[in-house]
Amino acid sequence: MFNQLTQKDIEAMEAEIEERKLVTRPKLLEAVKEARAHGDLSENFEYYAAKREKNKNESRIRFLERMIRTAQVIPDDSREDEVGMNNTVEVEFEEDGSVETYKIVTTMRGNSLAGLVSIESPVGKALMGHKAGERVYVQVNGDFGYYLKIRSITNTEDDGSDKIRSF
Repeated sequence: MFNQLTQKDIEAMEAEIEERKLVTRPKLLEAVKEARAHGDLSENFEYYAAKREKNKNESRIRFLERMIRTAQVIPDDSREDEVGMNNTVEVEFEEDGSVETYKIVTTMRGNSLAGLVSIESPVGKALMGHKAGERVYVQVNGDFGYYLKIRSITNTEDDGSDKIRSF
């Protein structure tokens, strides 16, 4: 399975890898060396803690490298009038009339508690490619789904300004 990432996601991951290799790794290796010098390793908690932190860093580097290696690069732009990557969408739930705002992002940046909805989530899949004013069906599973109405779509332009399309 490929990870759908934008070029910006990949660049951010590469920057994190570089930081972890060039800055974090030498510090952690020094901490392991220092803890090892304190004597008997069988009762040296500092040594085991330092090794654990070093291993976490190495594991994160391997994870990020694998994500980049298996990535399917997708565009981070969208059509002028449709929901796409990095758009902020205001939706109304038909069932109770409540209104929510979501930003459509890649799976790597998805965080539903912060309003960041992955393009691979049921809501993200349902919204992609639709226009303000349209009614969309969110299929949660084989037995359950619900309707949303897209109230507005906000796209952050390259110059930092927001362009809003609403119904």
